[in-house]
Amino acid sequence: MEHTTLAHHLLLAGLLFALGLAGVLVRRNLLVVYMCLELMLAAATLALVAFSRFNRTMDGAVLVFFVITVAAAEVAVGLALIVALYRRRGTVSSERLDVLRP
Repeated sequence: MEHTTLAHHLLLAGLLFALGLAGVLVRRNLLVVYMCLELMLAAATLALVAFSRFNRTMDGAVLVFFVITVAAAEVAVGLALIVALYRRRGTVSSERLDVLRP
């Protein structure tokens, strides 16, 4: 049975991060952009877990706990902002949200 190495984990994290970055740059729907940002955050968390596992320390696990806590707060605030934008403007397309005034 083959074991995974740190390089395997970091390659997966890098691919997930690149996929999320491509989604942020290409998509115009704010919900899809938001999901891509969450994918990038998950990739960073995967890299932290990989470093923690292969260095045999608990520091990475503690950092992941804080990342998950911040992600939960981000989800609450981000979705509230998207819902408020939708109620005010009637769209979640970033192309239609180019004016800062109401």
